[in-house]
Order: sequence, then C-alpha cells, then structure tokens
Amino acid sequence: MTDDAGIERIACGLIDRTLPKPEWTHRAHFAAALWLLSHPDVLAKAGGMAPIIRRYNEATGVWNTDSGGYHETITQASLRGAAAMLAANPGGCLVDVLNKLMSGPLGNKRWPLAYWSEARLTSVEARRSWLEPDLSPLPWPPLAQNGEEG
Repeated sequence: MTDDAGIERIACGLIDRTLPKPEWTHRAHFAAALWLLSHPDVLAKAGGMAPIIRRYNEATGVWNTDSGGYHETITQASLRGAAAMLAANPGGCLVDVLNKLMSGPLGNKRWPLAYWSEARLTSVEARRSWLEPDLSPLPWPPLAQNGEEG
C-alpha cells in the first residue's frame, strides 16, 4: 500500500472479511489500526478491534484459541503505539504515518519482546486479556475509547 486509499482498502477488507489472507501482514496490521483509530465511529460500530480481528481470523481459517489467532495483549499494545504515532503526526496522510511507524521499533515483528518476556507474552493469559509488560513499561498511555481496553 502506497497511499491512503490502499490503507483504507486493507482496513475495509479486514472489517468485511474480504482481505486475502496473504495480505494480512505485519504492515497491514498497523495500516488497519491507523485507519480504524482515525475512524473511531467505524471502530465503535464494529465493537472494537478484538471482534474485527477474531471474525477475520475465523473467516480465513484461523481459529482463535489459547495458542493461536487473536492476541489481546499484542493488539492493545500495538494500538497504543499506533495511536501515539497518529498523535505525533496530526493531519498527516496515513501512509506517511505508517511509513514512520514501520521505520521505527514497531516495524520489527518482535518489538513486543522489548517489553514482555517471551514466557509472559506467549501465555494463555496474555492472549486472552491485557497483561502489563514485565520487562519495561510501554512508552504509550492506554487507550480510553472505542471499547478498547487499556
């Protein structure tokens, strides 16, 4: 995706479960998050990020279990990072914000391991509900709207 229309296509494909599974990449996760955070009415109408991702997973043959599929802690931490990047770049086009985000630490798929031990992050509890980091606090505040837990 090279423009805001591409980001919107990813987000809408996630919501309506038409996004081809190979396109649901690390970059696409953040693209969808940025778009949805920029469209809080759409995010709220869908019930928040968790139901959107869970429904998409199921539609693409990924089961949301204790060992796979939706992961609450990673999702909430990612949303915090995406929201912070949006706040730091008000009024910017989303693709520029996404490129900045991807060029920083969040661009590395293993970024959560700077904050959580692998054992804690891969636990059933972290997958099911928010777990605070055990290595270092997140640099971003919790989200307080759109039904997203902080």
